[in-house]
Amino acid sequence: MKPRERWGSQLGFILASIGFAVGLGNIWRFPYLVGENGGGAFLLLYLALAVVIGIPLFTAEISLGRRSQKTPLAGMRAIAGDRSPWRVIGWLGVGAALLIMAYYQLVMGWIAAYFVRAFGAGYRETDLDAVAASFDAFTGRPLPVLAYTAIVMIVAGLIISRGLRDGIERAARLLIPVLFFFLIGLAIVSIRFEGAGAGVRWYLMPDFSALTPATWLAALGQVFYSIGVGMAGAFVFGSYLDPERSDIPGNATKIVACDAVAAVLAGLVMFPALFAFGIEPDQGPGLLFVTMAGLFAHVPASDVAGGLFFFLVFVAGLTSGLALLEALTGTAMDSFGWSRRRALWSVLAALFLMGIPIALGFGPWNAVRLGGRGLFDLADYVSGNLFLTFGGLAISLYVGLAWGFDRFREETNRGAGRLRVTAAWGPVMRFVAPLAVALVVLIGLGLLG
Repeated sequence: MKPRERWGSQLGFILASIGFAVGLGNIWRFPYLVGENGGGAFLLLYLALAVVIGIPLFTAEISLGRRSQKTPLAGMRAIAGDRSPWRVIGWLGVGAALLIMAYYQLVMGWIAAYFVRAFGAGYRETDLDAVAASFDAFTGRPLPVLAYTAIVMIVAGLIISRGLRDGIERAARLLIPVLFFFLIGLAIVSIRFEGAGAGVRWYLMPDFSALTPATWLAALGQVFYSIGVGMAGAFVFGSYLDPERSDIPGNATKIVACDAVAAVLAGLVMFPALFAFGIEPDQGPGLLFVTMAGLFAHVPASDVAGGLFFFLVFVAGLTSGLALLEALTGTAMDSFGWSRRRALWSVLAALFLMGIPIALGFGPWNAVRLGGRGLFDLADYVSGNLFLTFGGLAISLYVGLAWGFDRFREETNRGAGRLRVTAAWGPVMRFVAPLAVALVVLIGLGLLG
């Protein structure tokens, strides 16, 4: 039997996991949710939930992966038993990863197209309606979108095909420093615009009257989406750790902290500039492709600024996409006994086929609605607000009820450094996390007033 792949170093695991966490969830999804939910109040709620719920559940999922030394489906079957209902943790995680990648790859295709645009038509249109019409025209043509998507997925596939150490770990060592360099640089540029102070205040000063029940669900869903709780990636990455020499609590805290910093920086890139040029922040999912593309027409060297920004977004999206693709590839390898090459290209083919109807949903199938949502919105809602939150709930219940906190603590603290799981984590894992997740889900779904 071929030995299981291992991370080359703890740093490689940390950087790859930061790449998994820091992606379009931070650069695309987080800012538009902040814009739709009143600014600073949503930011504060997100950070609080990341600390109280995100860190413990992310730690638990990594620990489950290390304990099983397998990917989610095979891992939960090995840990809980062939007929255990707790196997749903693996199915929810893999289902979330599949659904997210089905539309995530299309967004990556859009980003690639907007990066290429910097070298062609540029960013010179100042009227946001015209910019929106341009975006709608592009996304409404499935063939160009799918062509860009295919190129992005082939690039990701070539990286993953090199294996764990030479593929995703080496890419993370290069891309993560580049990502944070551009985030910090663009944030500094943004807050220096005249009038940017109003955007900084709106973003950082909470207005708690803006919070609604739906905001709580959106914030918790974003914690899971951004950090990667319940998305199979943490489970898979944990399965590649050495069972005895890996600091799970310390590394999980560092990863979540870097993810939160990246989200805060992404807001500082966007909102000061939007306020400086009189653009409303509540633009929804089009904030990145419509509002920011329109913004560049107002700034000096617009094509360079736009190219750098969309390069940043592409790097962020690629790092997370690689992690999700590795999670699905590893799952196929463990579940079917396939080679890495066969599992990888089979997963890529399945994802591309899943993306076709979602791409058509912006064009010929634009009128198709399921549950009142278009195909793209439906995939985002089901994966982000249902699969991830129910997956996080299942993980918290499994730790508290089936695995048991004492055994969880013993397993997780093997190899830990200064930061360890202590008795103080007990109430959080047994009561706070599962109750908070359950209540937020029920409130957000309208089942509690």
